[in-house]
Amino acid sequence: MDDSEDERYRAPALDKGLDILELLAGVDGGLTQAEIAKKLDRSPNEFYRMLDRLVRRGYVTRLDGDRYSLTLKLFGLAQLHAPVRRLVSYATPLMRELAETSQQANQLVVFDRGSAVVIGQQEAPNYWGISIRVGSHISLFDTGSGHVLLAFRSPEERQMMISEHVRSTDKTAQSTEFFSRLDQIRDRGYEMMASMQTAGVFNLSAPVRSSDGKAIAALSIPYITVVNAPSAPDITRTIELLLVTCEKLSHLAGSAVGSSA
Repeated sequence: MDDSEDERYRAPALDKGLDILELLAGVDGGLTQAEIAKKLDRSPNEFYRMLDRLVRRGYVTRLDGDRYSLTLKLFGLAQLHAPVRRLVSYATPLMRELAETSQQANQLVVFDRGSAVVIGQQEAPNYWGISIRVGSHISLFDTGSGHVLLAFRSPEERQMMISEHVRSTDKTAQSTEFFSRLDQIRDRGYEMMASMQTAGVFNLSAPVRSSDGKAIAALSIPYITVVNAPSAPDITRTIELLLVTCEKLSHLAGSAVGSSA
């Protein structure tokens, strides 16, 4: 395409919006409207309406009133396409093997536009077990999967994820103790917690990581003690099986989906 064709098909408003998104993607802590204009060599007044639309559509958020920062909405949109399909295709045989060896159900969960979303599910091999439907939206705050998705992200990314979750649900912001727990999960490498939804169930969750160590997904087992199968792995052995599976899946999927995480 030559220069004349470039001019013919220009879309100045779209270019301006993309310029803003690309700029904000490369900075930490956000920028003011004046700083955005200076870096893009434009007048601040040129960006007022565009920033307002990006905020209203959820692609950009305001920090401390006058600073603008990129949200994770673009990340959420990317999750809906090929990277997620590839992740599920890599995960399915490993999840099936994990269900067989642990004798427990398991789920694969990603963050998408303010919620933790189940994108894969394997039933327990026996005639009973705990399962969650694919497509279900679950909380970031009171589930093992949500804790892991937050724990294995940077503090800035955690805050953006939490802000989106609070806006899209009736949840409230969490205490300092909650953030301390996330740090403990990161240090330990997994979450183990009593279910806050079902008595007698322990949520066991571990991260599927990209090459930079960030969680691109959480693999979780709703663990139930199997009383009629004495050979079934206990909870300690089940955690070991979960961690081995996550390591395998991270190796397979990290390079394929890490760029979209």
